[in-house]
Amino acid sequence: MKILTQTGEGIQALYNRHLGFRKKHVEEKVRGIIEDVRLYGDDALIKYTRKFDKVKLTAKELRVAESEISGAFQNITSDFINDLKVILNNVTVFYKKQVSRGCRVRNDNGILLKEIVLPLDTVGIYVPAGTAPLISTVYMTAVPARVAGVKRIVLATPPDKEGHVNPYILAVANLLKVNEIYKIGGAQAVAAMAFGTKTVPRVDKIIGPGNMFVTEAKRQLFGYVDIDMLAGPTELVIIANRHSNPDYVVADLEAQLEHIGGLVVLVTNSKQLIRQVRKRVSKGYAIHVKNMDEAAYIVNKIAPEHLQILTNSPASVAKKIKNAAAIFLGPHSPTALGDYAAGPSHALPTMGTARFFSGLCLSDFMKKNHVISYSKKALEDIRGPIERVAKLEGLPKHYESVNARFLG
Repeated sequence: MKILTQTGEGIQALYNRHLGFRKKHVEEKVRGIIEDVRLYGDDALIKYTRKFDKVKLTAKELRVAESEISGAFQNITSDFINDLKVILNNVTVFYKKQVSRGCRVRNDNGILLKEIVLPLDTVGIYVPAGTAPLISTVYMTAVPARVAGVKRIVLATPPDKEGHVNPYILAVANLLKVNEIYKIGGAQAVAAMAFGTKTVPRVDKIIGPGNMFVTEAKRQLFGYVDIDMLAGPTELVIIANRHSNPDYVVADLEAQLEHIGGLVVLVTNSKQLIRQVRKRVSKGYAIHVKNMDEAAYIVNKIAPEHLQILTNSPASVAKKIKNAAAIFLGPHSPTALGDYAAGPSHALPTMGTARFFSGLCLSDFMKKNHVISYSKKALEDIRGPIERVAKLEGLPKHYESVNARFLG
């Protein structure tokens, strides 16, 4: 574990880590894959599945068959199903609280304004399965989509070298009534869902984490399709003091380091705690501060994905935090709780983007239409301001279209 000072280059690199996220060779490779999928559809998917996943599939085999899904349940224990029910209830209860019914404004002058909230028609979920099959990502993305009312959910995930999809991913997706599952990974999966192919449907939005190639594909395809966010490797910052249990600090830092490229940072006013943790955790950073105000300042500059506050008064420290995607308070709220079971999705912004991105919300699966209805009297009352602004912009026909209602 490396010690960073508050004025050193190391901490500045930590603050600005998002600026160096894009890599030219990744951009170029992804651009080529996207163009291949756009031009050649299923043939490109078959080619890249053979190249990257080392398995040969036909176009028909890209979609997981019903028999494969049924077969997956043979490997699922009843204990897992019972555990899943508990978790799904937690996630569902949380997202049902986010349901929005829009708004309505009406006045006596004949003006009606409405905001209509509608679910997206089709959403694509990407579930990584390379270094580890992220089973939890299925329910952390599909549940809010279902609560939002999305009609069609499409899931893409890489196959193993035998051409199979992890049985737990299949089982969870089936239980959540995911409509279609495809054995496609990487940038090619993102491109397929963005453009659509003969086999894979075009979606309105792509949700879910992935490696740098998946993330770069989402970045390049934003506009052809909506995306949730551009997320990098997992991140955890822990604020602790002399009252914090060092065993908890070590366990939580090491948990996040299980992810390749994970970033972990300890921010504390206890030099003794730093010494204790450094002996047991080799990777990551430690930053010594004078007090919790300094700790909060540093965290807000880092804007981490996960923040754990393990001080004796975590709620008071949390009041000082504005830039952290998910905040875990106290000794019995480890980050792993949010990863798997608490309720809010673990799909969270990283790389400092918690400054302006939020964790996955119900609104990510919805769009809003604005309805405007004016009476003739209400239009007459506002036509003077419309005329003056239209003239300032040099667009006289805009005003003329209003004035036409009062001629003759």
